[in-house]
Amino acid sequence: MQRPAPLAATLLVVFTAVMHCGCVKLGPKTVARDRFEYGTSIAESWKRQVLLNIVKFRYLDPPIFVDVGQIVAGYSIEGTIGLGATESSDGTVQGDFFSLGAGGRYVDRPTITYTPLTGSRFVQGLMTPFRPEAVFAAIQAGWPADAILFAAVASMNGLRNMEASVSKLSPAEPGFLRALELLRKLQQSGAVAFRIRKGEVDRPATIVTFRSSEIDAETFKDVAELRALLKLDPDASEIQLVQGFAPSHRAELAVQTRSILHIMASMAAEVDVPPEHVSEERAWRGWTNLSESAPREPLIRIHATRDPPDDGYASVPYRDHWFWIDDRDLRSKRTFSLLMMLFTLTDTGEPGNLPLITIPAQ
Repeated sequence: MQRPAPLAATLLVVFTAVMHCGCVKLGPKTVARDRFEYGTSIAESWKRQVLLNIVKFRYLDPPIFVDVGQIVAGYSIEGTIGLGATESSDGTVQGDFFSLGAGGRYVDRPTITYTPLTGSRFVQGLMTPFRPEAVFAAIQAGWPADAILFAAVASMNGLRNMEASVSKLSPAEPGFLRALELLRKLQQSGAVAFRIRKGEVDRPATIVTFRSSEIDAETFKDVAELRALLKLDPDASEIQLVQGFAPSHRAELAVQTRSILHIMASMAAEVDVPPEHVSEERAWRGWTNLSESAPREPLIRIHATRDPPDDGYASVPYRDHWFWIDDRDLRSKRTFSLLMMLFTLTDTGEPGNLPLITIPAQ
């Protein structure tokens, strides 16, 4: 009878094979997945938080913002191997035997830090109207002029936008809406462009306009109509941009801008809250509860249902209802995304307080 291979050699082969299988580099493989998944989660939670605060405005609940301060994702893989053997001498009853045991553990232990956004600087940032040059710089960068101005501007050279608050609901003046329509047409045509020139100390910014040499008759007519609506000098190529309701001369564009809180209050008036919440004075009356209001262009559409929506772009539960924006409503999605972009134009906290993702791997 041939004696089997030495027991020590057999155990060495098994040990080498197990260790080879256990050598896995975990760190590099997690980067692409974690950046995508954490980024998506942060963006989705920010959408839900902003939508919830808009709805809370309608019920006069104070808005609360909580930021993701830091994310630390820690991973570890641990493996254990146990080997035991007994080699008997020739002629013994029990013979040779060995035992092999293996175990492992995978740990995913993220640590997420949340920071409530409070303090005078944050509140002041939410309540301070945007600088007019910042609003027009966003238009210069390619954002649609009608969407930017309809959301962020209360009036231009005396033409009033819609106004919504607890005590007052008034639709936008036809002249204001027509001015936005003309600005969007001119922006899309590319025949007329402008750039913002920053003012010096204690001096307003200036809008410098440029006309294409190939401007057609219809575009020329639109330019003339826009300047007439805004009571601007038809020949002025440089227009001063100031914060205010009425201009002091015909080469000045006086703009009353809104703050983040003002915009959110205007959007809150569009929430389709249940009628009984208004009749019971749980929420203030908005556009959807004002049947006698004149036809108007809504800023955003926010629906309310008992059940969760099947196709919501953003949705939050609140007061036994689901409030949501339809994913098929491009106009409302654009306005909502614009509000989130406008947050970046406000000074709402200490600089550099951005989410930090640290992923140590073992």
